[in-house]
Amino acid sequence: MNLTEVKSFLDEKALLYNQHFFIEHDPIQIPHQFAIKQDIEIAGLLAATIAWGNRKSIIKNANDMMRRMDNAPYEFVSQSQESDLDQLNGFVHRTFNDFDFKFFVSRLQALYREHDSLEHYFLIQENEHNPKEAIERFRTAFLGGQEIRTSKHISSPARNSAAKRLNMYLRWMVRQDKQGVDFGLWNQIPMTKLSLPLDVHTGNISRKLNLLHRKQNDWKAVEEIDAQLREFNPQDPIQYDFALFGLGAFEGF
Repeated sequence: MNLTEVKSFLDEKALLYNQHFFIEHDPIQIPHQFAIKQDIEIAGLLAATIAWGNRKSIIKNANDMMRRMDNAPYEFVSQSQESDLDQLNGFVHRTFNDFDFKFFVSRLQALYREHDSLEHYFLIQENEHNPKEAIERFRTAFLGGQEIRTSKHISSPARNSAAKRLNMYLRWMVRQDKQGVDFGLWNQIPMTKLSLPLDVHTGNISRKLNLLHRKQNDWKAVEEIDAQLREFNPQDPIQYDFALFGLGAFEGF
């Protein structure tokens, strides 16, 4: 297929998968359980953070996270004392354990004491073309100057990580359309500057369609595929995440 045909093909697939049924099979279902902005932000960040491995396991463990926070993540984060964190003991999802979970809660508490929304920490400046620097600013604020075992769970594009989970989280929070999958909760970050959540599925399909030539799934690859998707749809380039992921995960394209 030439680029025109590829764009038409991906437009069709994006429309197919950007539908309410997508929620049932995706970790985005976790923040969809909530209505309060801060609940959605926290549930989304935690679900995105553990979004690697088997999807059923991700969803099961993300639901366990919510249960341990009494299904009121913002209330738990904002009001929890040291003794309350015992509720998180024993949690594990692959290499993310109860120590990491407790660190997330304590640092989220600190961030919300400064601002009423996590959007503030992800703002993209006018002279920036993608979320790379914004993710780094969030990472710095979140870690609070500490480099501990939990640091590995907050990806760093500056170190050439593709930051798939944080880019996915940004898609959830920022993208606005009428399909009801993504939340469009944050309106100070333009959709035009979002980056593709690059993973095995989106990377492999992008290469099969000759949209991506770099072999590694790293930040350089993110910028390469971003450039092509922005040509396809400058206003909403990351709508193609639905197409590329769906083709790989559901169709075995």
